[in-house]
Amino acid sequence: MDQCTAVTLLPPPDFVLRLAAVGGGSRPEAGHLLCELAADHDGDHAMALWDNDTNRTAVWARWRGEWATLAELAWCGVVDPRGEDACGLFAGHPSAHDWDIVDPTLAAVDALLVQEHPHLAPRDRM
Repeated sequence: MDQCTAVTLLPPPDFVLRLAAVGGGSRPEAGHLLCELAADHDGDHAMALWDNDTNRTAVWARWRGEWATLAELAWCGVVDPRGEDACGLFAGHPSAHDWDIVDPTLAAVDALLVQEHPHLAPRDRM
């Protein structure tokens, strides 16, 4: 299943700009958010910004249209069928778990690299 291709620009909040101006540091810049959910998901787009290991949560940016909100959400507790990795999305996320989501751009790069350098490809991919 392909990854959602939604992108939005997240400008720094006004209070962050004011703090940077007082401190004389460089001006914070806007950053792009790339949706991490599957292409067919319902509702808001979402991207993890940073995790909080102490609380076993992460701060996620969620958006629809031009407005983004930040929320601290628990991690999805589902483990992959091999029992090796937990899903890297938030609890209650729509659509597929992260191990079933493929970034089409990275998949295209991987296919090109395997074609050009087959000796470097893992044997289980051949």
